[in-house]
Amino acid sequence: MTRSRLSVAVFASGRGSNFKAILDHADKPDPDFRVVCCISDRRNAGALDLAAERNLPAVVLHPRDFATEEDYSRILLEKLRAYGADFIALAGFLKKIPTHVIEPFKGRIVNVHPSLLPAFGGPGMYGRRVHEAVVEYGVHWTGATVHVVEDAYDTGPVVLQEAVPVFPEDDPDEVAARVLAVEHRLLPEALRLFAQGRISFEGRRVRIAAAHTR
Repeated sequence: MTRSRLSVAVFASGRGSNFKAILDHADKPDPDFRVVCCISDRRNAGALDLAAERNLPAVVLHPRDFATEEDYSRILLEKLRAYGADFIALAGFLKKIPTHVIEPFKGRIVNVHPSLLPAFGGPGMYGRRVHEAVVEYGVHWTGATVHVVEDAYDTGPVVLQEAVPVFPEDDPDEVAARVLAVEHRLLPEALRLFAQGRISFEGRRVRIAAAHTR
């Protein structure tokens, strides 16, 4: 089992609470990973303010600003190389990652999704929409999932999941708050496991090796 200090690029579109959870973990003594940059598709994203507070490089890139997806992918990859990123964490990033970026980072991109995938996932299912669907459907449990990113939305192998109860009187905002607290733990934990070399794949199954003890 190899332990390496991952250099993580965080992609975020919103206020950045999951980004902050990652940064807080990276700030601990002897962290397993470091954050090297923030990439967003929105100029007003709160995540950019968090990056500025820590003097982290940040860049705004939106697919519509490029003539083709290939151009967008090329610039994304150039930025990732320039910042020395060898891993990508999607922390509330609302744009699909292009195939040309997924291929060189195969198995090294993770996303956190606010449900127990494969339930309540797929195109258009993000943020409050997920929690509205959960409440409307009447399920008793939802949760958070960290999964590997593939070409299709929310289909990659599951790295970590944790269930969260849904009570009859809950509204979507109450469910969202409960799930978000779990997301804040799972995403940094997944990065830690990858950095420690404890993640392996058997087809779609993710194996997590026991922690090395001296």
